[in-house]
Amino acid sequence: MIVLGSDHGGFELKEAIMKHLKEQGKEFIDVGCYNTDSVDYPIIAKKLCSKITSKEAEIGILCCGTGIGMSMVANKIRGIRAACCSDTFSARLTRMHNNANVLCLGGRVLGIGLALDLVDNFLNAEFEGGRHQRRVDMFED
Repeated sequence: MIVLGSDHGGFELKEAIMKHLKEQGKEFIDVGCYNTDSVDYPIIAKKLCSKITSKEAEIGILCCGTGIGMSMVANKIRGIRAACCSDTFSARLTRMHNNANVLCLGGRVLGIGLALDLVDNFLNAEFEGGRHQRRVDMFED
């Protein structure tokens, strides 16, 4: 299961991602926000991350103005490995090498087409394990 969340700065991007996921037949949970009214992004990031740490979802996508604020909050939560990405190579490799479980995107800095490519690269990549597992274990301890 995929979980999605945004603040007001990432709301339109989150809506486009949800439409994209629906078209692919993928199921997801939307933890808000639900319009463009101002909201504090840490609240949304914590809601999304709790869905992952409780195992209700395996992977998440957070959207705010730049993706940076959401990634900062998410990475404070044990068990979350969030990456703010703006290129497809990084979106794919952060899953393959870092076992990232949250992708953070900026609604005010990315075009929709690129953002959807980032989502696809992130969701379709798989963790390679091996030497990468040892490294992930190092920062999880």
